[in-house]
Amino acid sequence: MSPQRLIGRKTEAGTGLGPDALRALQPDHVNMDHLHGKVALITGASKGLGRAIALAFAREGAALALCARGEPALQAVASECRLLGVEVLAVPADVADPADRERLVSLTLARFARVDVLVNNASTVGPTPLPLLVDTDPQAFEDVVRVNLTAPFLLTRSVVGAMLLRGSGIVINVSSDAAVNGYPGWGGYSASKAGLDGLTRVWAAELAGSGVTVVSVDPGDMDTEMHRAALPDDDPAALAQPEHVAPAFVRLAAVGASAARLEASELLEEVPR
Repeated sequence: MSPQRLIGRKTEAGTGLGPDALRALQPDHVNMDHLHGKVALITGASKGLGRAIALAFAREGAALALCARGEPALQAVASECRLLGVEVLAVPADVADPADRERLVSLTLARFARVDVLVNNASTVGPTPLPLLVDTDPQAFEDVVRVNLTAPFLLTRSVVGAMLLRGSGIVINVSSDAAVNGYPGWGGYSASKAGLDGLTRVWAAELAGSGVTVVSVDPGDMDTEMHRAALPDDDPAALAQPEHVAPAFVRLAAVGASAARLEASELLEEVPR
């Protein structure tokens, strides 16, 4: 997510994508069927982009381990995915909590024995209205970093060893254009996403040639609960719907990536259609 009202890009309003890329991201344009037999672990899966990715992966046949803090919403998404004919493990968990992370990975491996795709989607912008850095509570700053940066590092570390032994796997970190631009009020979020991009580049460099891919993806501005909390004055009609962005993650999970950081429009150029 990025603060669309503070940027001026010649793309479809709020999405970061041009019209051709947006059309290609529509579900009708995703004709791949390569996730059967794969196990995907998706964090922040109860709503927004995480929910959309879970459903998109389920349609492509992936077995799913889903986590989120809100159990009722998480179980609802899990039920939707099961109706699509895939096996689903739903684990209520806070990725910022070490015990919850350990339980999430342990239960996933106990059920499926492996993780082929890790999607580090769970994110927080911190307190809203968004404070300037000078007014940011230090604990709130640390909380944002713990969710957006530390948790993806530790979850990746928990599953990447087995991926290396198999010689295959992909870790997809959900980034933002706030990672590469400075916007007033987005200090903790921006710093954490910039750190996530840096972490991704190091993982990618260290694992080059191993068969394991680590990539960060900026999905663009979307009509999500988090975006509405951060920028309540934005027009939802000017924002992409998460289900229109999720097929890009299917493509990435299916065929990998040739760069450590991608925007959705770049992803479409990287992956054959």
